[in-house]
Amino acid sequence: MNDKGDMRSAAPPASRYAMLTFGSSAELAETAARRWLDELAARKATAGYCAAVSGGRIAKTFFNEIARQAQARPRLLAPVHFFWADERCVPPADSESNYGLAHTHLLAPLGIAAARVHRVRGETAPGVAADEAEAELRRVASLNSVGVPVLDMIFLGMGEDGHVASLFPGPPTQVPSPGRIYYPVTASKPPPERITLGLATILAARAVWVMVSGPGKERALRESLRPDGRTPLAQVLRGRTNTIVFTEIRLERGPSGVG
Repeated sequence: MNDKGDMRSAAPPASRYAMLTFGSSAELAETAARRWLDELAARKATAGYCAAVSGGRIAKTFFNEIARQAQARPRLLAPVHFFWADERCVPPADSESNYGLAHTHLLAPLGIAAARVHRVRGETAPGVAADEAEAELRRVASLNSVGVPVLDMIFLGMGEDGHVASLFPGPPTQVPSPGRIYYPVTASKPPPERITLGLATILAARAVWVMVSGPGKERALRESLRPDGRTPLAQVLRGRTNTIVFTEIRLERGPSGVG
């Protein structure tokens, strides 16, 4: 692989996704930002494009890179509608707000129009905020054959336990009622009250890029790549195609071929 990343095959089956390994989080973020902007530049259509972003440690670096690189190509982001893969139930100015992180490091620096920003209202009662976020995504995005909104891109991180968005290992990963797109969850880490996209919406997206960066995540990444992995990331990798994992974690190849 010659795109500043080493592409490695891994289970569950490698044909369903790609894994790119980098030497640092800065290199990871720089390459992911450049690749996304290049993909936007290559699009022929001018219609709306729906992307969902997440929080986490790598998100700040990634947002800064997009903002830096997009200064030379400001029109690329004009058709992008920004949604959130999850949000903490806090006000938008709170340091824990995923919207606040994106606003400070991406949206405000690039002057993204307010009409293109569809935040989850973390300061509102969780059930109400989830309903509002779902209605907004349904209003803007196209729907697939079973009525699930189709995002063009979802950017995810991965936690030390293998969680993505606010889908944590165990029962919270399951949709509490059929057909829900966003719903409240109680997370296993602070702040506990959150709103998340459901797994079905993540699986329906046209592309998902997962950024796995930071210490303490090797075990969860290895588990997620197993054919029988039980983490939320493993469910994503098994359940869809056109997924890319960007990581600075180098896994030694084990007996199962993972690494």
